[in-house]
Amino acid sequence: MTGSIHWPTAVLVAVTMLLLWLAVWLLRRSRRRGFISETDRATYATLHTASLASRHLGEGLTPEAAERAGRHLLAILGAHAVSIATPGSVLSWTGTGEHHRSLAVPFGERTLETGRTVAHGGEDVACSDPDCPVRMAVTAPLVSDDLVIGTLTAWTEHSSPGLTRATEEVAAWVSSQLALAELARTRNQVVEAELRALRAQISPHFIYNSLAAIASFVRTDPDRARELLLDFADFTRYALRTGGTFTTLAEELRNVERYLVLEQARFGDRLSVSLLVAPEVLPVSLPYLAVQPLVENAVRHGLATKEGTGHVTITATDLGAEAEIAVEDDGVGTDPERVRTILDGARATDSVGLGNVDARLRQVYGDEFGLVVETAPGAGTKVSFRVPKFAPGVHAQA
Repeated sequence: MTGSIHWPTAVLVAVTMLLLWLAVWLLRRSRRRGFISETDRATYATLHTASLASRHLGEGLTPEAAERAGRHLLAILGAHAVSIATPGSVLSWTGTGEHHRSLAVPFGERTLETGRTVAHGGEDVACSDPDCPVRMAVTAPLVSDDLVIGTLTAWTEHSSPGLTRATEEVAAWVSSQLALAELARTRNQVVEAELRALRAQISPHFIYNSLAAIASFVRTDPDRARELLLDFADFTRYALRTGGTFTTLAEELRNVERYLVLEQARFGDRLSVSLLVAPEVLPVSLPYLAVQPLVENAVRHGLATKEGTGHVTITATDLGAEAEIAVEDDGVGTDPERVRTILDGARATDSVGLGNVDARLRQVYGDEFGLVVETAPGAGTKVSFRVPKFAPGVHAQA
């Protein structure tokens, strides 16, 4: 079963990749057969240029991003110059006639107030330089969350309905790219908040139990107490680290081993563990603290209340383009409906990070990559998930 938490993921990358795909498709078509028409050629050029601009707009509405994207927007519009401005500030000017730069802010004020595209004629764009080609301008709004946050102005020699319409369309496209950039930033903030919440949830009970187990060996087996203390220090250093949203499966499993060593010190022979890991998937990047909470859940809820010995099996399998990670226990199991409500976020629970891990996997890779939980009362529990071996923006911290 899977949860139903839905978050938009990797939208900016998807849009950019779509534009690049269309451009490459047209280019290959042109090489095989030649462009059927000038329309084909123009379509390819526009899509390719738009894909280049989108890379910079993904940074948000900053002077650096506006400057780098400006040259591509200028090529799309075919004007003499393009400027991007926010209230009271000109972020960039690309093209000729930069002595008109100071007009970009007052030209944008009317658009900022009304949210409408405005054409500025020769009386507005007064110029004493006979060699300057800029005589007209069209200013269109840049919108985010129904608010006008800036303006795009095309500067040219002759205004026309076609230029006005083109400027409006380009400004609307730029607005969509800025919205996607904001979505990406929000997603990252949510992921960071989820990690902080997960650390807070894991730390208290585990720290207490680990220190109690270590203390029990101080007199009877000082060497083991020292080794456990070092494992505990390494575990907490990894679990409470700051920075780095992603890690490698090898690093995550190394920390899982530290956790299990500490738990085996507490449970003794009551806890047995098997690790079955394909070496090919060890370098795969995945969200930090994606596996350890699942193992901790298996120990706490699967085995802690079970009579006799409990067994936890951790597997990592190579599926070609993906890796599958599974954590299975032969513990007491639970009601599948209870798990569903946990993943849906509709129920407060003491399950360590189950909904948290599920939500972060979906945020990074998409809903099809959430947790799959197989369980029933008395039948143990298996939690598994898949991750692509290579995913845009998913890179372990060096």
